[in-house]
Amino acid sequence: MTSHFQIISLLVLPLLAAAIIAFFLRKSGKIAVGVSLASAALCSGITWLLLIKLPQEGIHFSARWIELGDLKVNFGFLLNDVSAVLLLVVTFVGFLIHFFAVEYSRRDESRARFYGGLSLFMFSMTGIVLADNLIMLFAFWELVGLSSYLLIGHYQFKPSAAKAANKAFIVNRIGDFGFLIGIVWCWWHFGTVDLVQLEAIAGGHAKELVAGIALLIFCGVLGKSAQMPLHVWLPDAMEGPTPVSALIHAATMVAAGVFLMCRVFFLFPEVSLEVISWVGAITAILAGFFAITQKDIKKILAYSTLSQLGYMVAGFALGTLGSHHGHDYGVGASLYHLTTHAFFKALLFLGAGSIIHATHHEQNIYKMGGLVSRMPVTFVTFAIGVLALCGIPGLAGFASKEAILNVAYEQNQIIFYMLLIGAGVTAFYMTRLFVVVFWGTPKTEHVGEAKENNWVMLLPLLILAFYSVFAWMSWVYPASLQPVLKASIPHAEGAMAIWLPIVSIAVAVTGVLLGWFVYGKSGEDDPFENSAKGAFNFINSKLWFDEVYSFIVNRIQQPIAEFLSLLDLVLIGGLGMRGSAGGVGLLGLVLRFLTTGNVHHYVFWFAGGLILCGIAIFGVQ
Repeated sequence: MTSHFQIISLLVLPLLAAAIIAFFLRKSGKIAVGVSLASAALCSGITWLLLIKLPQEGIHFSARWIELGDLKVNFGFLLNDVSAVLLLVVTFVGFLIHFFAVEYSRRDESRARFYGGLSLFMFSMTGIVLADNLIMLFAFWELVGLSSYLLIGHYQFKPSAAKAANKAFIVNRIGDFGFLIGIVWCWWHFGTVDLVQLEAIAGGHAKELVAGIALLIFCGVLGKSAQMPLHVWLPDAMEGPTPVSALIHAATMVAAGVFLMCRVFFLFPEVSLEVISWVGAITAILAGFFAITQKDIKKILAYSTLSQLGYMVAGFALGTLGSHHGHDYGVGASLYHLTTHAFFKALLFLGAGSIIHATHHEQNIYKMGGLVSRMPVTFVTFAIGVLALCGIPGLAGFASKEAILNVAYEQNQIIFYMLLIGAGVTAFYMTRLFVVVFWGTPKTEHVGEAKENNWVMLLPLLILAFYSVFAWMSWVYPASLQPVLKASIPHAEGAMAIWLPIVSIAVAVTGVLLGWFVYGKSGEDDPFENSAKGAFNFINSKLWFDEVYSFIVNRIQQPIAEFLSLLDLVLIGGLGMRGSAGGVGLLGLVLRFLTTGNVHHYVFWFAGGLILCGIAIFGVQ
């Protein structure tokens, strides 16, 4: 099997599975599960075979697709060390989530539609990873938006799910509009959208870089990777099934924005990187604080994802900025954290899914408790995920987070301290979640009757727990990934090599101990809410982002839209298109409005006429 055939198979298999399910298996849930699961398994196997033998120069295949004047767009694939990282995450973690969902979705009457959506998403996400030009990448980028819309709104009978799907779709379109303008500007400025040609032109020619192009491309990242201020869709997207949250909102789709920046790092000048680093740092720390007041287990993990994505964005910007200053940083730290985060955050979301499934779909952590003895495997694996996310030494999260902190310390110490505080906040709210869910006594009957799920749901947890522990070691990856994940990761030198890890460990341990002290004996109420209600409510407001957007849409955008619609109806559709006939019709509408048949209205118009006549008479005199 040639490498080109293997790459094409990675696209064809999930698309074929989605098409078969859509056309033939909509009412055959079990068969649809088998088709989609087989597709995901084959894609994961092909990826491992492909990456084991991936040549150092990568694989590039391209053929003419579109030619419009000077615009020439190819349909091609570019698999190099950067894209190989996310390809492994998408196919391997994606397969484990497919497997987990077999049991999770067993009672879902729309099971076939669910798995069809998963296959469509896998096709779209794989296309983003493999695309060799910006236009082809954008096409798959939009398909990811469509498939995520379908999956978030899977529970069609829930108004909240439909609303969340619409919100995710609309907010992402805002970012994607800027991304599209950036692509057009990139073609106008450089004369190409081919990634290989762009790197040859822009790489090493900083004077050719345009901050506007970079920031417009970053608009797409703001949407997909849910960076502030376009972060509001991600917590609401938890209305979708939990395997969807694990696949789209923890491991793959939200990481696509970070991957995009790493893919086109050569287009980012210093001024744009400064802006991007601050966006990532602000998102990292604010999202962490927002997680403290959440009571829905999935929304806590959603805000945690926002925070960790902020780390990746800041790590990319600061690492690339360091490269501009002569350091050998690159995008390694950001990609490294993207990879380890995919494993332990997918583990946490699937662990949450295991808990939700066992407790009859209970999601409020303050109605749980006492699950440590009832769900021992979920407890152990979830604990590993929590410790990895908190940055405890010996687990994957410590190594990748430490790499970003090293870059931040060298490039911007204010951002370094912001990220360090964010690490402490992460340890605090994750300890809160862990203690409230697993310790104490059950708060409801369903939780008291909970028991461990079967092996179909536990096996993915065990595999992801293994990677959450060992993902910082090079031997768990194909050899082709090791250079980009390890060689370009900065390591502290001198005194910093000693005290920086000590400080980061101390911050994480402090967060854990403080979380245990505050929530270790909590009952059905939040101690923080009870003792500091004002501070709790302020944090829980999430700085009123949603309220501001609602005001803009309802009080500003909607009246403007209605006014423009009226102008279109009157001037364009009426007078403009119909001429005198439209004028007569408009006059008829006005007269019909005046002729109501109500004597009170006629008295009003009669009085108004008398006033006008009086004004006219006195005006003439």
